[in-house]
Formats: sequence, C-alpha cells, structure tokens
Amino acid sequence: MTKAIAVLILLSACGRTTPTSPSKSLVMATPSVQAAAAVVAPAKADSEKTVVDIAVGSPDHTTLVTAVDAAGLVPALSSPGGIYTVLAPTNEAFAELPKAKLDDLMKPEHKAELKRILQHHAGVPILLTKDIQDGQTMTMSDGTKVTFHVQGDKVMVDGATILGSISGANGVVHVIDKVLVPPT
Repeated sequence: MTKAIAVLILLSACGRTTPTSPSKSLVMATPSVQAAAAVVAPAKADSEKTVVDIAVGSPDHTTLVTAVDAAGLVPALSSPGGIYTVLAPTNEAFAELPKAKLDDLMKPEHKAELKRILQHHAGVPILLTKDIQDGQTMTMSDGTKVTFHVQGDKVMVDGATILGSISGANGVVHVIDKVLVPPT
C-alpha cells in the first residue's frame, strides 16, 4: 500500500493524473506531459554536436559560452553547414584577463570589440591537430592570422597550448589555455 501511495505522489509530481476508480488504467499522461516528451531529444554523440553544443556541454567553457552569446555569434557557430576550427579558451584562461576588462567586454556597448576578439578564435576550414605543421598559419574570422607551432606532441597557437580537441558535426573545438588577443 505504501508503494502505491509513493507511485501516486511521484506521478502527480510529474504532471500526470490518475483515475479515481481503481478498475481503470493506473496512469494517464496529460497533454503537456506528452508534448514535453516529444520535445526531449536523445543525447547526441560529440560528432553530431555543433561547436556551440560542444562548448555549452563543457563546464570549463561557461565564460566562452556567455561571451559568444553576448556577441551574437551563437547562430553563426551553430550552422550545421559550417566548417569551423574553434580555439576555445577555458574559464581559467578568461580569468587571467583583468576582471574589469572582461566585465567591460560583456557590456552591450562593447559588443563589436567582444565579437572581434571571439572571431579571432574561429576560422575556416577545419584544421585537426594531426594535420598542423610547425609555422602553419590560419586566417581567422576577424581577417587576421594565427600561427601554429609544433614541438613534439605539443601544439601551440600564438602562445596558447592546445590542451585537447573535440570534433563535431560542423567543425573542431581546440581547447586552449589562453585568450588570444587579435592584432590591432
């Protein structure tokens, strides 16, 4: 009997209704529950995620995700047809910037500057670490270039170390330990 009461409490908490007569069906979903169930999608593998999905799913990139949203770049980086290489600074990398500077960049009146900095972290085409050669350059979305250096297994880009990489549906995300500042 206590088990039945616990089930009824759980079902009512989930937005389901139960019939008053014990002879009828035990549980009946309300339309809102059915609609919510239809919206829930199965989890995607990394290779099915966009570069934005990858960043959003990383607890080490919350500052980057906030900045990309503030700069209005989510739609561009979510494009399934994109072929992006994204250099994704960690939260620790952003923490190395003066706090006042970072706070200032997040303000709407500095959206253009924030966008330029973030565009310096994304380029086309996809460049995997296994294909990077020492001294290789890449033109970024802001029109400036970054230079890669390879020292054994270590790959760096303009002084930042690539800590790891995740390939997604529309590009590759290289996790880096430094925010890259575009040349002026």
